[in-house]
Amino acid sequence: MRRRTGLAMAGAAAAIAWGEWWNWRWSRTLVGTSGGTAEAVVVLGYRNPQATANFINRWRVRAGIRSLTADSARATRVIFSGGAAGGVAAEAQLMADYATSVLGFDGTVLLEDQSGTTWENITNVIPLLEDVDRIKIVSQPAHALKARAYLRRQRPDLAKRLVRADDYRPGEWLVGKPLLALYGLWTLRRLRADERKAKAAL
Repeated sequence: MRRRTGLAMAGAAAAIAWGEWWNWRWSRTLVGTSGGTAEAVVVLGYRNPQATANFINRWRVRAGIRSLTADSARATRVIFSGGAAGGVAAEAQLMADYATSVLGFDGTVLLEDQSGTTWENITNVIPLLEDVDRIKIVSQPAHALKARAYLRRQRPDLAKRLVRADDYRPGEWLVGKPLLALYGLWTLRRLRADERKAKAAL
């Protein structure tokens, strides 16, 4: 019994460590070290059927705000992106309300409230990114990686301005990180398959 318990605990610890490593890696993929002072932080919404921001969207807002560069926080625009895919109110509006009303954020906030997919998130925020030097995309690391890959497809010139957001910290989402890592691996596989199809179509 003790041996089985020990093996189960060791397996759980290994899975958590594996998930932690992959999420750390996703957070550092497809980002550079672009300089400049004009910065945009894009916070991607999650399906939200209720009238206030749900747990995942609240976390993404907090991760977005902590991603602001300290010496330029007042000049940084925070873009909340997401339509009413899962409810009546747009995810962008719910996140903005949480940021300003609950967290007391008083910086520049822009809303993109029409998108229903990650691809649309990126398509619709591009006009809001044209004049910035640095772009941070905030979500769970694997999802943010997917969005960065989409930006690289749609606007390679803007993708060169991508820098790392503060959406990975050791210990956060600890139990869920193995599942998030699996999602990331599946996403990467899909992205590579789509790239092969696109090349074959040329």
